[in-house]
Amino acid sequence: MKNNRSFKRLWGKLRRTQSGGFQGADSDAGQFRRGGLRATAGPRLTRTPESHDSERDMNIPFSQWTKEQVCGWLEDYGLGQYVSLTRQWVENGQTLLSATPQDFEKEMGMKHPLHRKKLQLALRAFTTKVIEKSSELDHIWVTRWLDDIGLPQYKDQFHEARVDGRMIQYLTVNDLLTLKVTSQLHHLSIKCAIHVLHANKFNPNCLRRRPGEEKQPSPSEVVQWSNHRVMEWLRAVDLAEYAPNLRGSGVHGGLVILEPRFSSETLALLLNIPPQKTLLRRHLATAFSALVGTQATQEKREYGNATGHVPLTTTAKVKPKKLGFTQFSHLRKRKPDDAADYICPIDSGALTVNGVSRSAVLRGLSPNLERQTERREQVGTKTSG
Repeated sequence: MKNNRSFKRLWGKLRRTQSGGFQGADSDAGQFRRGGLRATAGPRLTRTPESHDSERDMNIPFSQWTKEQVCGWLEDYGLGQYVSLTRQWVENGQTLLSATPQDFEKEMGMKHPLHRKKLQLALRAFTTKVIEKSSELDHIWVTRWLDDIGLPQYKDQFHEARVDGRMIQYLTVNDLLTLKVTSQLHHLSIKCAIHVLHANKFNPNCLRRRPGEEKQPSPSEVVQWSNHRVMEWLRAVDLAEYAPNLRGSGVHGGLVILEPRFSSETLALLLNIPPQKTLLRRHLATAFSALVGTQATQEKREYGNATGHVPLTTTAKVKPKKLGFTQFSHLRKRKPDDAADYICPIDSGALTVNGVSRSAVLRGLSPNLERQTERREQVGTKTSG
């Protein structure tokens, strides 16, 4: 399809873009935050010299780590609340490598499903020895990332779940529902933001927060705009009065460019521009078309006119996936990467070269989210069932 080829070319340009002026990822990671991870200093003050030196023994297989080294690593990994029970249970690193999620819950008191997933993903990395760039981004960085993509209202849930960069890479629809993210638009916002991270190899500084020197930015530059940068653009096109309405909306450059259902009408709705203000809406539509470019404007228009098109709304909710009988029998055997509902594809290599499945880019969904038409309920589209 023409649509597919066009979005494929547009997405392919992302590899050639340069990183923008996003604030350094580690600027305030060590600052005291009441109620945050660093505010809980107790366990750290009682660590033994052996546990403190655990990071110096990365050449030793994790299976051979001592009990104290394992406990020290858990603290550094943001799971320090489980150290007390872990110390009573583990003999060495192999104890964790051989354990099941049920063991984590029973022996370590790890009730939070995302804490178990975080631990599983880390242990798998020790086993496979595969180094992923996403693993370099900690849960403090993720809370700042939520600010930049326009979803600061979820920072507390993500921080409590200790969601880090690796978990972002393997985030599923059900994970987001666990984090109390139910808005269809916010799911798509996070999905597009993860696409941008993939395309930039999880560079923590890839988002642009401030205007640059470019007079007319290209779509491959706009796709890296943060929520704040989009608000700056609104002020530049004489819509400053409405710019504050984008706070907490989830609107960022990746959503604007990559989601074919996101149009000037969607933006007008989010900005609360009354329908009767036709001249103002027309002005916004003209500025929006100039921003996203001729190609994307045409693709969005064609997609909007397609049969069965369902416009984006601010009220649509995501429904949990309904499991069939056969799926229940395999639940206990699933590994952390076996889920069929990833927000973003795991194969970042294919994504950065040609984009994900061309039809997936057009639909605004990952291939795993919508292999069949009826799967659309995963992003909140109403179904008859």
